[in-house]
Amino acid sequence: MSADTALLVLEDGRVFRGAGYGAEGETFGEMVFNTGMTGYQETLTDPSYARQIVAMTSPHIGNTGVNADDPESRRIQVAGYVVREPARVASSWRATGSLGSALREQGVVGIAIPGTRALTRHLRDRGAMRAGIFSGAAAAAPEAELVERVKASPSMEGADLARDVSTDEPYVVPAIGEKRFTVAAVDLGIKSMTPHRMAERGCEVHVLPATSTAADILRLDPDGVFFSNGPGDPAAATYAVDALRGVLDAGKPFFGICFGNQIFGRALGLGTYKLRFGHRGINQPVQDRGTGKVDVSAHNHGFAVEAPLDGPFDTPYGPGEVTHVNLNDGCIEGLRLIDRPAFSVQYHPEAAAGPHDASGLFDRFCELMQGSRKEGAE
Repeated sequence: MSADTALLVLEDGRVFRGAGYGAEGETFGEMVFNTGMTGYQETLTDPSYARQIVAMTSPHIGNTGVNADDPESRRIQVAGYVVREPARVASSWRATGSLGSALREQGVVGIAIPGTRALTRHLRDRGAMRAGIFSGAAAAAPEAELVERVKASPSMEGADLARDVSTDEPYVVPAIGEKRFTVAAVDLGIKSMTPHRMAERGCEVHVLPATSTAADILRLDPDGVFFSNGPGDPAAATYAVDALRGVLDAGKPFFGICFGNQIFGRALGLGTYKLRFGHRGINQPVQDRGTGKVDVSAHNHGFAVEAPLDGPFDTPYGPGEVTHVNLNDGCIEGLRLIDRPAFSVQYHPEAAAGPHDASGLFDRFCELMQGSRKEGAE
């Protein structure tokens, strides 16, 4: 950590001073916060955080260093990083380096400030907003000038980011043990643990680029289709909506999470909207409206689906319904088609990082694929 003065500048003019952490320079993005007490390496490498500056509410970050096993993608994805107190020593038998060195090596500009609690309260009151981190020579500019530069940076609304973080070429994650199903997984910003969870259940997962068409997907003749998490505004990803409509027209079993849930909603004719400050962490209570069961779940999203809560609603594919809601704010957390094998959730059942309450959703997907296979054989 550098002792040089660094600045975190918000678009509403609020400025936080601290010490540079990670790479030196400047960066811009949407300012958000994550409430997880663990899993900072998974957070940093989650592609859903593309073009976002992430503040950690947990006060000590970096205690266990970094390793080669926990990343959820090829590199750190956040635009910038804000912590309260970076660990001075990494202490874990799994560590292969320190967090600070990883940030520097990958060019991620960060800042350590004493006021992460004040920052979080400010964002809860004012909402997520654009921000910039400036360290070293970049922090010497007048604050008024830095505020104007932040205001000129891109907004998250209308941002099409899924294709930026997606794989360029298809690849296959083989089934672990006996192969039971073939899954076509559209990478809108997929985390590596997600196809692994399916592979554990005997799925051979063909991961496809975000811009894959319905024809590209169906050419694999998959038993089921999966749409992943990812960054940006779902209203801008019309290519993904069009592809999913083709999949639904074909009657293939479908499962979507996070961004995939929002794309599913839009494919059903529902709207999406930007949350005030979003859900990011591993402690969100979500209730299954059918059973009443509550799962503590992992989240990372700034947009949500609009849908009626008072019963089934009409879609081009028959009746649909809201299956899950967030008990903190009533946000819609799950959808399904009543007469077709298609469902989605807004949270992350792969649990990287996070609780394992919702891991059974992968089993449900497998059950849908098995049921569809039996119907096709009759």
